[in-house]
Amino acid sequence: MPQMGESIAEGTLSRWLKKVGDEVKRDEPIFEISTDKVDAEIPSPTSGVIAEIIVTEGQTVPVNAIVARIETEKGAAIGPSAGGSAPTTSVPAPSVAVAASGAPASGAKGPPSPASAPREQVGNGGSFEERIRTKSSPLVRKIAAEHGIEVAALQGSGIAGRVTKRDLMSFIDSGAAAPARGRSMHAPMGVEQQGPSAQPWPGDVVEPMSKIRMLTADHMVLARRSAAHVTSFFEIDLTRIARMRAKMRAKFEAETGQKLTFLPFITAATVKMLKQHRVLNAAVSGNNIIYRSRVNIGIAVALDWGLIVPVVKDAEDLSIAGLTKTINDLANRARTRKLQPQEVQDATFTITNPGVFGSLAGTPIIPVGTSAILGLGAIEKRPKVIAGADGEDTIAIRTCAYFSISFDHRIVDGSDADKFMADLKKTLESWPEQAV
Repeated sequence: MPQMGESIAEGTLSRWLKKVGDEVKRDEPIFEISTDKVDAEIPSPTSGVIAEIIVTEGQTVPVNAIVARIETEKGAAIGPSAGGSAPTTSVPAPSVAVAASGAPASGAKGPPSPASAPREQVGNGGSFEERIRTKSSPLVRKIAAEHGIEVAALQGSGIAGRVTKRDLMSFIDSGAAAPARGRSMHAPMGVEQQGPSAQPWPGDVVEPMSKIRMLTADHMVLARRSAAHVTSFFEIDLTRIARMRAKMRAKFEAETGQKLTFLPFITAATVKMLKQHRVLNAAVSGNNIIYRSRVNIGIAVALDWGLIVPVVKDAEDLSIAGLTKTINDLANRARTRKLQPQEVQDATFTITNPGVFGSLAGTPIIPVGTSAILGLGAIEKRPKVIAGADGEDTIAIRTCAYFSISFDHRIVDGSDADKFMADLKKTLESWPEQAV
């Protein structure tokens, strides 16, 4: 299991794409993983034949755990398996132990399965399980500190009893007092911990949540608890952008091979405004405000199986063409599970576009660690009253959309958010053609 950020200590192997006996090529996806950051396909580190699968679907294991073995010589005998079966010949088979990162495990010949991992002692006397359990994520430690809870005294549902966000939030919701050292908070997730729950009726279909759905649910509930949500709405006239896009679209797409949408224009204008209205690109850290020097724009992508937010890093350095290429690339790889873990981390501001489904407006939830999120409504032609050349009012057909800004009222005042939106509106409605 790869280390996909310092806050991640484990991941779930959600689906095998190959089975024992299947041939695989180097860099061919062989299984999928889920963490609290990303769902991703993991490629094979070598060509060969799947000799042994150690970690089963749905199993959560710590980082660097071995999940499978690959024979690197076709037809070579498979050595003793985890279950102790004898080899088919007396010739040992060269094999590669595959961690979930897709990288060979250095020097490993056959570690026990995660369920039987040894409790080796380390310099401070802590066992494997103790080190995993006490190495909770910074977010979990922060939440625990805010509620006066000692993480080391809890027993969670993660690997070796590690306390996860889900465990901690469920414990807080239960209203129980902060535990003394040694008290366990481990219990199956369910009605008792989550409060009132719907019950199935005869004929209903009950399906367990997917990993990405559970993670999304946890993140959304945590985000609502973490920030003081307020939403403001502006209508923005995109007629000028629409005309410029129509004029340059054919040439742009022929030269770049990229589909040109409204989103890169809106993203570019947003980035410009975030440099001027820095509190919208900030984050809360205890009693401090972190004003980010970089502008990393998260772009929400709807998937058939959930939602993911890849991040355009250092968006202020990209042109319209650069933003178009980057956004399209991230969205395409999100839909095919090709994103790398670092590509869904470190957003400083997020844009979500429910308008592609026809929504006129929405009140999106602010992602944890940021102070605002921009929602884009459907872009459509509307009759609008505008001033004519002679100064008289006239009705014209304009291309418009409702934009919403959800902001954290702990650090962003209504005037801050509205000034940001007013400047964003002005920028988009008066976009200079040479800036494309």
